[in-house]
Amino acid sequence: QVQLVESGGGLVQAGGSLRLSCAASGRTFSTYTIGWFRQPPGKQRELVAHITSGGSTYYANSVKGRFTLSRDNAKNTVYLQMNSLKPEDTAVYYCASRNAYSVYDNWGQGTQVTVSS
Repeated sequence: QVQLVESGGGLVQAGGSLRLSCAASGRTFSTYTIGWFRQPPGKQRELVAHITSGGSTYYANSVKGRFTLSRDNAKNTVYLQMNSLKPEDTAVYYCASRNAYSVYDNWGQGTQVTVSS
């Protein structure tokens, strides 16, 4: 398994941008689908986006057109570029790797994103 570490969270005003990074250890990083999830205060964790080993992406409707995923396998890192941020994007953001059974079973520690109005 790879170990995942998120970074890049912080406080930003509505309309601003942040770029989150998910850095991984392990030589097999490039073979994993990596997902970004978020958990707003008092709510359940939800899938925001994912990127496959081949670079295909999926975005939740709530972030489509505003968030962009990319991966740099040479750096073992997946990036989540977040633009036009809204207060409702406030959450702890987690990255996770998906196993062969399509289960996200390996999680980072999370990074806080706070969007002020």
